[in-house]
Amino acid sequence: QAQLVESGGGLVQPGGSLRLSCAASGTIFSIYHMGWYRQAPGKQRELVARIFTGGSTKYADSVKGRFTIAGDYGKNTVSLQMNSLKTEDTAVYYCNIVTHAGMDYWGTGTLVTVSS
Repeated sequence: QAQLVESGGGLVQPGGSLRLSCAASGTIFSIYHMGWYRQAPGKQRELVARIFTGGSTKYADSVKGRFTIAGDYGKNTVSLQMNSLKTEDTAVYYCNIVTHAGMDYWGTGTLVTVSS
């Protein structure tokens, strides 16, 4: 079974930028959508951004205009460009891929810390 591996997390000052990347270790067929979730300490995991096979996207209201998701369905990769980061963006970010058959893949997470 394919596994997802995230990279690109780290420490950044408020107002800064980071780019997260996610790649599948094996081939995932018939992808329905790819996305990013995050979980801050003491909070539930929430959807940050999602991209569908047709190219349409969905963003959490809190990140609209600051984050951009991009996906390559041929390479099974998805990225998240995060600009104008705020302290409240601090969280563990998880990559997610869902297939048309209902297979649900998750990465192990990458920590993003926004702090001065």
